[in-house]
Amino acid sequence: MKTAIVILNWNGKKLLEQFLPSIVHFSSEFAEIYVADNASSDDSIEYIKDQFPIVRIVENENNGGYAKGYNDALKSIDADIYCLINSDVEVTKNWITPVLEIFKKEENTAIIQPKILDFKDKNYFEYAGAGGGFVDLFGYPYCRGRVFNYIEKDTEQFNDVTEIFWASGACFFIRSKVYHHLNGFDEDYFAHQEEVDLCWRSKNEGYRVKYVGNSCVYHVGGATLKETNPQKTFLNFRNSLLNVIKNVPKQWFLLVVVSRLILDGVAGIKFIVELRPIHTWAVLKAHLSVYKNFSKFLKKRKKLQKKDLYNLHTSIVWQYFILRRKKFGNLR
Repeated sequence: MKTAIVILNWNGKKLLEQFLPSIVHFSSEFAEIYVADNASSDDSIEYIKDQFPIVRIVENENNGGYAKGYNDALKSIDADIYCLINSDVEVTKNWITPVLEIFKKEENTAIIQPKILDFKDKNYFEYAGAGGGFVDLFGYPYCRGRVFNYIEKDTEQFNDVTEIFWASGACFFIRSKVYHHLNGFDEDYFAHQEEVDLCWRSKNEGYRVKYVGNSCVYHVGGATLKETNPQKTFLNFRNSLLNVIKNVPKQWFLLVVVSRLILDGVAGIKFIVELRPIHTWAVLKAHLSVYKNFSKFLKKRKKLQKKDLYNLHTSIVWQYFILRRKKFGNLR
């Protein structure tokens, strides 16, 4: 099973210096390693050529963000399995083997995420993907081990193999034939939550998304766009709404969209109370962007093949903020 590890890079020489060595050391025996460069202006390419000649380089013509960057690069990479991994991820010994074993045994499993722990404190899960992702009734994403901003300590509670709803873009594996069948990432997202959309669309096609807890990586998180950056708030709110417009089943569509208008408005007020009005403006801009392109995304809607594709019985907002259930194991 031919595997390609593909690291997307944009002006990230310092990250490559820190994290590329672990990927080469623990992965080159099992996979070909690529860096897909989004038209960097630093000396990333020269560094790779000089220090890691084993690593192949794909040079994109421009910086199209995460979505277009991978779409452009993967057109020229021949493999059965792609591993898309951020440049701020440290991998561990034998991290690939258990993932490939699942792919070999389960033809209908299309996407797999490893356990993602925090590089800055390796005893805790990391925000971006933790123990695998889910989506609630209103399209809000959350993870096993991370609900909103509450991060759980890793006590091996998620050392299992289980089906999840979405895999984190920080590090996940996908069958190349499925990636190309789905036409890759939706480039209108640019960055953030495009992996949720990709997984949602794969499940619409009848494929399974899984989490493999005995494969472990460590993610810095926010290395390219800090959590406090309003652009990140804009992208997360906008792209979460796009996921809803594109993928929520017809019978729930109006309820979910109207509810999101209200809930996102409450989030905007919360930012004001926290003296972060710039993030309130980011939420407003996210909605204005969605309204402007509403008809475009309605055309992208795909009919769901299953009625249980996302948790129609859970509002993560209600459980977290009202019922004060913060751990994944306490959710109902």
